[in-house]
Amino acid sequence: MAVRERDRVRQPSWHAAPVAAVGPRDGRLLVVGLAPGRHGAHRTGRPFWGDESGDWLYAALQRHGFAEVAGAGRPPRLLNCRITNAVRCLPPGNRPTPAERKQCAAYLYRDLGLLCRGGRRRRPVAILALGRVAHDATLAALARRLASVPFGHGTLHDLAPRVHLVDSYHCSRYNTRTGRLTRPMFDLVFERLKSQLVP
Repeated sequence: MAVRERDRVRQPSWHAAPVAAVGPRDGRLLVVGLAPGRHGAHRTGRPFWGDESGDWLYAALQRHGFAEVAGAGRPPRLLNCRITNAVRCLPPGNRPTPAERKQCAAYLYRDLGLLCRGGRRRRPVAILALGRVAHDATLAALARRLASVPFGHGTLHDLAPRVHLVDSYHCSRYNTRTGRLTRPMFDLVFERLKSQLVP
């Protein structure tokens, strides 16, 4: 809370508030991130928009048909895809506390419910977890034991009939600049999840 209040005073044009999910509610792909980045979603009010991790994610979504190519400076329209975070507010030090994750769990549960329930279950759906925190938060929201679904980059987990989880290292600046996550590695993750969405 103190971080948001400070930025509202210092940066009055910033969003500096909880960041809601974006994208169609009936999309077949749900991307789950960690939390708003200070110079990204915390500033712009849109998940993954305005920083390097967002540049990576939106470029991949465009390459793989989940987002339109937009004009410079404008967020692309998401296609069959929704983006959310495990935590909706900027966490101090970019490290969400267990209390923050618990407080935001209901929002993630709702986004997962939009994906996993109803008539859409007749078609396969997929969850892309960006990083271990997103992976763990997704499993917690679905009341699944962490030990039974271990995190691993590029790993595919069948959570239920026609409900698939694919893990990726987070597209953070640290991971992409150090080579822990490369563009070919990220593209392979998207190819894997797309193969699960074939009716």
